[in-house]
Amino acid sequence: MTAADRPTETVVDAPATDETAIDTVVYDFGNVLIGWDPFGPYEGRPRAEVEAFFEAVDFGSLNHAADAGTAYSVLLERVARTHPDHVEDLRRYVEHYELSLTGPIEGSAELVAELKGLGLRLYGLTNWQAETFHSAEPAAPAIGLMEDVIVSGREGMAKPDRRIFELVAERFGVDPARAVFVDDKHVNVDAARGVGFHGVVFTDTEALRRDLRALGLPVAG
Repeated sequence: MTAADRPTETVVDAPATDETAIDTVVYDFGNVLIGWDPFGPYEGRPRAEVEAFFEAVDFGSLNHAADAGTAYSVLLERVARTHPDHVEDLRRYVEHYELSLTGPIEGSAELVAELKGLGLRLYGLTNWQAETFHSAEPAAPAIGLMEDVIVSGREGMAKPDRRIFELVAERFGVDPARAVFVDDKHVNVDAARGVGFHGVVFTDTEALRRDLRALGLPVAG
């Protein structure tokens, strides 16, 4: 996952036709099903101090590299060469990663269970480092309702790389024209649309319910 600006409005595609009725929902996880706050592992330290560390090492780029398959050991070595005074700061994030997970997004578990009950196919497509993904489901049990999950760190590529969306279609036998991809970042939703998926930019669960209804799914209001 990466720390990115939250969208200010919901974006949703036009309703599917009868010939392309939605039968699959592909979920991003971070800040869609599970909250993520990279400041969590640094509880007790001044926020400005942590922000200075993030800026010095370009934490967003390091985090994306981890999501795309770079081992934390490699990233620690990289920071040791470029910013040796911040090695222990990064190590703290790695060793206390679970503290960055803030629990289920409000209403998300209920919606996932409802979609499952409607007979929809549910999959996950998450930018997540392979070494820490084991922390995901305990923090947001609804993840366990997915039929399967593609974890970017295991695949060596990350959203918004179009190849990872193509992998979803290929590996799971998903027809993008009959699938909706849900993510909190516009750039990822745009990439999914480029491969033929319907796309919803997530803001909160109630808005997602409205967006899914607009696409023809009979979810409760």
